[in-house]
Amino acid sequence: MALQAASLVSSAFSIPKEGKSSASFKDSSLFGVSLSDHAKADFSSSVLRCKREFNQRNGAVRAQTTATTSPAVNVASPSGKKTLRKGSVVITGASSGLGLATAKALAETGKWHVIMACRDFLKAERAAKSAGIDKENYTIMHLDLASLDSVRQFVDTFKQSGRPLDVLVCNAAVYQPTAKEPTYTAEGFELSVGTNHLGHFLLSRLLLDDLNKSNYPSKRLIIVGSITGNTNTLAGNVPPKANLGDLRGLAGGLNGLNTSSMIDGGDFDGAKAYKDSKVCNMLTMQEFHRRYHEETGITFASLYPGCIATTGLFREHIPLFRLLFPPFQKYITKGYVSEDEAGKRLAQVVSEPSLTKSGVYWSWNKDSASFENQLSQEASDVQKARKVWEISEKLVGLT
Repeated sequence: MALQAASLVSSAFSIPKEGKSSASFKDSSLFGVSLSDHAKADFSSSVLRCKREFNQRNGAVRAQTTATTSPAVNVASPSGKKTLRKGSVVITGASSGLGLATAKALAETGKWHVIMACRDFLKAERAAKSAGIDKENYTIMHLDLASLDSVRQFVDTFKQSGRPLDVLVCNAAVYQPTAKEPTYTAEGFELSVGTNHLGHFLLSRLLLDDLNKSNYPSKRLIIVGSITGNTNTLAGNVPPKANLGDLRGLAGGLNGLNTSSMIDGGDFDGAKAYKDSKVCNMLTMQEFHRRYHEETGITFASLYPGCIATTGLFREHIPLFRLLFPPFQKYITKGYVSEDEAGKRLAQVVSEPSLTKSGVYWSWNKDSASFENQLSQEASDVQKARKVWEISEKLVGLT
């Protein structure tokens, strides 16, 4: 997410907010360097419950390396040798930005079939064609993360397709930096958190069994994070800073009626709502890791691929910002990353054997080498992650 970098530029040039913008679903990426950069089958319900309760009693996240299982194979090739089948990956928000770049990077290898989960079917079809993705390497399916009914319908349709699920990438996001009043999802949740966090939370939970059944060498669930929520970075300290508080707004349903539309119960701020949603994304990844990694072998990870300063994520921002932000990133912060490069980085987290460590927040240095980055205190708070999980379960109807 380039959001914190965006905030920094906005602050530096004293650009005021203007009006109310429409939401845009895009990739999430931002500039910033951590202050500590260097620093299978089904189980019975009783066994799952016991293991889960044990894992929940554990303290900090323990990063673990996923055990590699026997490769999934197709019928013998003409040479008589068994071949690894194509991996099957679902990418939300794959019609533009980081999602599209990742879909392209994976499809071009010929080793992956990409399910492009998008709101606009025609837009996704045009984007795939424009990107030169071969028809045989992708399928487009409708998904509107701002509607829990749409999420459930997507899951039902996917299950009926009979396709395996080897990797799920939760990438799509809503960003309303200039909105003065909140807008809401179909269920009445503030749009940024309702889409970026709750929509992906339900999607991930409903597809977890399918992911667990995968016989691919490495099954993974990836939630795109952001430097936005990390206050242990320079960019993460640009106001308004992410802060979930005591979660009173989330617990109240974020509906702006009987409670605030903001997670912490404060006044609405479009930029902060986005940042808060990204903290929830990173907390959720870690809670997935604690609850399910050991018993399923699924790799759970998050990442910040760099600042994509030219992404359409900022198309609703004021013109002066759109003019100044790319050169600011390229020549001042040196944090600029192209969409293609960011897509290749996310594709690495999807497929690289060297990136199978679970519970990790990945970043890349100036030499484009990946490393395990550290999350801020709030974004790695075990108790808060558990509480966000439990409240979210109730809000999406899982309990």
